[in-house]
Amino acid sequence: MNTVQVIGIDLGGTAIKLGCFAPDGTCYQSLTVPTPQPATPEAVLIAIVEAIAQIRKNVNNIVAIGLGTPGPVDGTGKIAKVAINLAGWQDVPLADWLEEKTGLPVILANDANCAGLGEAWLGAGRRFQNLILLTLGTGVGGAIILNGELFVGHQGAAAELGLISLNFDGPICNSGNRGSLEQYTSVQAIRRDTGLEPAELAEKALAGDEKAIEYWQEYGKLLGIGLANLIYVLTPEAIILGGGISAGADLFLPTMKAELEQRVLFSSREGLEILIAELGNQAGMIGAAKLAFQKFVRIEDQIDS
Repeated sequence: MNTVQVIGIDLGGTAIKLGCFAPDGTCYQSLTVPTPQPATPEAVLIAIVEAIAQIRKNVNNIVAIGLGTPGPVDGTGKIAKVAINLAGWQDVPLADWLEEKTGLPVILANDANCAGLGEAWLGAGRRFQNLILLTLGTGVGGAIILNGELFVGHQGAAAELGLISLNFDGPICNSGNRGSLEQYTSVQAIRRDTGLEPAELAEKALAGDEKAIEYWQEYGKLLGIGLANLIYVLTPEAIILGGGISAGADLFLPTMKAELEQRVLFSSREGLEILIAELGNQAGMIGAAKLAFQKFVRIEDQIDS
């Protein structure tokens, strides 16, 4: 018997990535198509439906679709509330539209949540049932995995880890908060503070530039303070750092770990592992597929018989 398969989709501002996955994580085919510009809901829907049709040409055992969107999703996993960098998205019933066009059940989740689920399934988090993913990119996003399942909260908006407060009087954040973790540890924060891209600042530090080295040490300290708050609440087995900035982790991990050791009771961090994400920009697509398996495919149907 053919094992069931699902399609995982990662909807981004410039590209839409699709992959066809088996329950063991094997990706049988993948496809990347450009995101239509302007990326209106209607144009994106057409592009996704065409791409799905292409993948289904030779495969008849696809049973569900998971899709990661760049923004918050409602509690039912059916409506994209808003989508960052996409034009005209407001309460778009994307799952219903796709179900109508494809005849397959569809679940949506925020892209950072999908990345977390992807890392938990096939990446750096595969040994753990309870973990946090923090994506250090243009903004700071996150995901919480509890007992192997994505935690999204009752309205679907949980795990905005970058928006926790570090400094009650700090720089104003788009969220309305001030001094959020994102305001100190995102690409935008690094640009604001140094006028450089993270990769340039990392190069300088590696070449021995004192100021750059100090900046990364301070960065690690601030990241450690933010993570200390999260560890006290969630006591995860692992924290996975992803996003572009994580490539320079060697520069800030020592001060980050020192901060955690100083601030977090041993009982709250015993055995805690700090890891770097492994799946790169495939994580979202992989996690979206896992979401579809968890939501729509019974465990016994996921086992080849």
